[in-house]
Amino acid sequence: MNDRYIMGIDNGSQSTKVVLFDLHGNEVSIGSCALKEYLTPEPGIVVHPDDDLWDSVSVAIENCLNSFTGDRKAIEGIGLCTIRSCRVLLKEDGSLAYPVLSWMDQRLSKPYQHENDQVKYVTTTSGYLGFKLTGEYNDTAGNYEVNWPLNRETLDWSTDDRVIAAEGLKRDMLFNLVKPGETLGQLRSDIVEKFGFKEEIPVVATSNDKAVEVLGAGIKDDHTLMVSLGTYISSMLLKDENFENASNFFPTLAAMPFKYTYESNGIRRGMWTVSWFKKLIGEELETNASNLDISEEDFLNLKAEEIPLGSEGLITILDWLASPTIPYRKGIMIGFDQRHTRYHIYRSILEAIAYNIKNNTEDMLNETNANIKEIIVTGGGAKSDVLMKIISDVFGLPTHRRKGSSSSSLGAAISVCVNLKIYQNFQDAIDHMVKTDALFVPESKNHAFYSEVNEKVVKNVRMHTDEILKLTYPIFQ
Repeated sequence: MNDRYIMGIDNGSQSTKVVLFDLHGNEVSIGSCALKEYLTPEPGIVVHPDDDLWDSVSVAIENCLNSFTGDRKAIEGIGLCTIRSCRVLLKEDGSLAYPVLSWMDQRLSKPYQHENDQVKYVTTTSGYLGFKLTGEYNDTAGNYEVNWPLNRETLDWSTDDRVIAAEGLKRDMLFNLVKPGETLGQLRSDIVEKFGFKEEIPVVATSNDKAVEVLGAGIKDDHTLMVSLGTYISSMLLKDENFENASNFFPTLAAMPFKYTYESNGIRRGMWTVSWFKKLIGEELETNASNLDISEEDFLNLKAEEIPLGSEGLITILDWLASPTIPYRKGIMIGFDQRHTRYHIYRSILEAIAYNIKNNTEDMLNETNANIKEIIVTGGGAKSDVLMKIISDVFGLPTHRRKGSSSSSLGAAISVCVNLKIYQNFQDAIDHMVKTDALFVPESKNHAFYSEVNEKVVKNVRMHTDEILKLTYPIFQ
């Protein structure tokens, strides 16, 4: 078992990470490649430059394999997980007809409009990157959500041409669909030769990136909540049934066929806000961390631990990127006085993340009459013990951090193991491959304090600030 390997690709919003796992879910080798900055040529337009998504995948695979000392021909399959909610327009030969539309592009809120006769295919990032890896025009049904003519009961395209036309599409513009865990195709021979893979290595479909993260986090029942601390922060539940006309969450397709993940309303540019704050501090942060021979993140977390709960009255509202439906909202910090330092600001941002996701989760649980007993936290933000403890205290629930650097990569690897029948099913694969790194237990007095601040203050801020921001929006938008 230790001499057999699976590759999991996690193409995210800020970088692509590629991880090689053994069959026990242990990380053997890791490679990554940062994506370029988005292009925003005009308000509402957000695209990925050049062929950046594919370039990042190719470089990350190469970086991963360069640090792998084992036999490359012992790699048995590749799982592909990509950014969701993007739109990719391709020419007849499969090359880009237009830069990849980011999930932040406002055009994604509407059906496709055919304005370029060079466009032959309209697909997702998983369809495009799957094509680049296999040469096949196949995609996972699990990565098609809003403004796509998908039949959720069959996980295939609607057979009604009127439904397809309502999304601005024709059937011959769409890739063929496979279910999560099925094969997209065999890895192209030129890629096999370039990287030294074995012949006929399968590339396996997963689902949308959040659903794959749920799988890699080891969520197996509807009493466990996953909180994903990435560029977009949200919480998710695994469910057996769809939920029609949800108001406070989004029922998306799971990485297990015919199951669903309910996703709460999220925080746009969530952990990005932490990166934004680090840039504000600048060289001084780098110097202080270097003097202690620790990372900048570890230095900030050390300082945040020194700040009292509640950041001594400093409250942050994380609207650094407002929803298109509420465009006037902006990020807010209130409650400054002479006690506050830059590290109060940092802790206040972390507490804001916890408050926001707690309230969004509460809305989802109330609407579905569900309850949770524990939390699994994934994503880059989970590395922070301070943030993990804040989340545990705000929710008042035991909170787990999983082992490994990428739950999405692990979820992709789990899909491969099920595809190859290494494990009998997804549950069996989770039991063998997902492991806990640390457990954070809430303190009752901390939970009581955070609950009071949340109920009395945080939940009421926007009702007052919205009216002011409506006035500033037309001036400063």
